[in-house]
Amino acid sequence: MTSDNSLLLEDYFRHLTVERRLSSHTLKAYSRDLKKFFLVYPTLSVDEITSADIKHHIARLNQRGLSPRSIKRALSCLRSFFVYLVRKDLLANNPATGVRAPRIAKKLPRALDTDQAAQLLVGSVTTPIEKRDRALLELFYGSGIRLAELVGLDIQDLDLANGNARVLGKGRKTRIVPLGSHTVTALQAWLSTRSDQQPEDPVFVGRGNQRISPRTVQLRVKRAGMKALGVDSIHPHLLRHSFASHLLESSGDLRAVQELLGHSDISTTQIYTHLDFQHLAKVYDVSHPRAREKKEGSK
Repeated sequence: MTSDNSLLLEDYFRHLTVERRLSSHTLKAYSRDLKKFFLVYPTLSVDEITSADIKHHIARLNQRGLSPRSIKRALSCLRSFFVYLVRKDLLANNPATGVRAPRIAKKLPRALDTDQAAQLLVGSVTTPIEKRDRALLELFYGSGIRLAELVGLDIQDLDLANGNARVLGKGRKTRIVPLGSHTVTALQAWLSTRSDQQPEDPVFVGRGNQRISPRTVQLRVKRAGMKALGVDSIHPHLLRHSFASHLLESSGDLRAVQELLGHSDISTTQIYTHLDFQHLAKVYDVSHPRAREKKEGSK
């Protein structure tokens, strides 16, 4: 590495430490990624580095088997370093602009099967807390709303007579979600335990009749999963995944599921199409002529 590059890196890490106050862990990662790059191009000054050099470096990392997530971090580090140099008028253009890292594969969301979901929602509830917890579980699984959307619900957002609720989603976008009969019944049972309700009051409250916190909801859902299923891995987003996968499995209507989930991009919803592959495989085996011929020929 040239002495000029070494000085620029020292200035940059001083900036990250003093002005941006990054953690020691992040600083180590940045240092490691930048040093890897300059080991490949030890004689180049920063104003000689081109986008082709960046692309070549990314390709090398990919060939060495580095994960897409690590490569993306390395590219982000380089991009940040060059942005710093441009802002300091030490570089005319950022050579990392427009260079893309390998796409990170989306993980399939895990979902409960229908029997597990049903098991989570059976049994009698008698106390107000039990009725509240049943109502929020029914709402998560019955409508697929997000944790923040559930916590933010006010009584005036519910239309139990017509079986729907108005929720405020991401980007402060409002949508109407349908409520099934079980969800309506559970909400009515919970609200009947409360007195002097006002339209602007929160639907779900905790201690002191204050709006319930997201953390409390997470703990109550986890507790319900432990009690009903004997596992401590149940969480609100899992119930949203279960709602989506079960609805898509039954209806096959991707657009409808997109609207119900409040996804702005249908590609976000399409991940659920992978969840029911086993069911699709069974349909194929039973229905497709070539599949039947193969089985008949193997007898």
